[in-house]
Amino acid sequence: MTALPEQATTLEAEVARRRTFAIISHPDAGKTTLTEKLLLYGGAIEVAGAVRSRRAGRHTTSDWMAIEQSRGISITSTVLQFEYEGFCLNLLDTPGHEDFSEDTYRTLAATDSAVMVLDSAKGIEPQTRKLFEVCRMRQIPIICFINKLDHPGRDPFDLIAEIERELHVNAMPVNWPIGNGPNFQGVFDLRTREVLRFERTSHGAHIAPVTVSGLQDPQLEDMLGPTATTDLREAAELLEGAGTNFDHDEFAHGRLIPVFFGSAINNFGVEPFLRAILEFAPAPVSRGGVDPCDPTFTGFVFKIQANMDKRHRDRLAFMRVTSGVFEKDMLVHHTRLDREVRMTRPHRLFARERETIERAYPGDVIGFVNPGLFRIGDAVSSGAPVQFERIPRFAPEHFGMLRAKQVTRQKQFQKGLEQLEEEGVMQVLTLHEGLKSEPILAVVGELQFDVLRSRLETEYDVETTINVLPYKIARWVDRDVDEVAKMTLPSKSRLAVDTDGKPVVLFTSSWELEYAEKENPGVVFSSAS
Repeated sequence: MTALPEQATTLEAEVARRRTFAIISHPDAGKTTLTEKLLLYGGAIEVAGAVRSRRAGRHTTSDWMAIEQSRGISITSTVLQFEYEGFCLNLLDTPGHEDFSEDTYRTLAATDSAVMVLDSAKGIEPQTRKLFEVCRMRQIPIICFINKLDHPGRDPFDLIAEIERELHVNAMPVNWPIGNGPNFQGVFDLRTREVLRFERTSHGAHIAPVTVSGLQDPQLEDMLGPTATTDLREAAELLEGAGTNFDHDEFAHGRLIPVFFGSAINNFGVEPFLRAILEFAPAPVSRGGVDPCDPTFTGFVFKIQANMDKRHRDRLAFMRVTSGVFEKDMLVHHTRLDREVRMTRPHRLFARERETIERAYPGDVIGFVNPGLFRIGDAVSSGAPVQFERIPRFAPEHFGMLRAKQVTRQKQFQKGLEQLEEEGVMQVLTLHEGLKSEPILAVVGELQFDVLRSRLETEYDVETTINVLPYKIARWVDRDVDEVAKMTLPSKSRLAVDTDGKPVVLFTSSWELEYAEKENPGVVFSSAS
């Protein structure tokens, strides 16, 4: 494992001991379960499901929203910071469902590496492939955890071959499963040549006891059984001759993926994987030409989240520290606003839990109570103004007219729309023909409509109805809205404006978009504002 730098308070030492990584997967691959078990082994929780806190009865899961818990899916990304063996880990759990992929993409902009979770029975799935391509585009190194070995799954050699074939990378197995399904007993570490045999605990809530032995141990067959022992020895011999050697440069550029096998639900292979994250995942790297060890503090906002604290109903801006040392109450330059702002009330985050901090270092994700001061993509600096790579906005594909059931709740309705749009989960449009018409919600995935209605009801006490509209495409036009209104557009299309007053044309089909482009030469119809 990577040696920890000598204990010091220097900026370089703090950067060297940090690991900031996201966990990504196709839905139902076990991403959230693995997240919770990493916290268990990292000492951040004592029993899977309960936060180590003075306030008993707090439940931890990265899925803290009511709708996440009721549906059993991740809807919003979550930040979990914890210490392990002298390292400071910033774990960012992300939604797996494609309807919430925009949040995942934004979160990946704030990470230095990613953990890709695969289901051993399914291998590479569509959302896995999409997320991998984002990591490749951003040159984010990936470590793979093949999960659910406690269920019948595919041949491990087949899974390794599929990763290489489908993702066009080299896959380097670091350990190998011993059995599978009900016969899954542990893993064989291919580097240390150790057999790690785990014991099941009640509901996987506690750390699994492990027995360590060698491949030539005469008692191995008695422990594993003759079939599992023979299969393991044959696999180890094959892998020793054909295994891929680790190349740090290839890994850093996303061309080599270390692969681990395990069962998150049973805690099998979780601790070796956590130690591997410390070893393989890089410390914070340069961003936008800014070295993390530069003494000038810089950071950027990649996420806004409303109503994490039920008592205060505030909004929190998530900021990635990119260089220097952040200190509470420091004065910084806000690039978009082009003015100085004071950074008060900074928080360390652990899902919805938060605590005030005095300082933070590159790689850390800190939260600020945000009274409309920050937007996604904003950059700050204690020195000269900085600007980082733009965080992309997805083009919406689903549209609906939203109404509050009770007219008396109109004020709360408008507040909810304003704050939820600030999070980036949807865009609010208004038809140009009638600026007092009901708002049109524009979202990337249809499931977001259900989430928005649920959140408006639970967080703002507003019941709503939604009328799904026939539009499929939204395109922004960088011209005055009255000028766009005079253009030749298809009869079924509609002109709307976003909350910044910028014109956006809604089309029901790609044919309509092509017609508008043909009839208006020289006009650019953009997928984002």
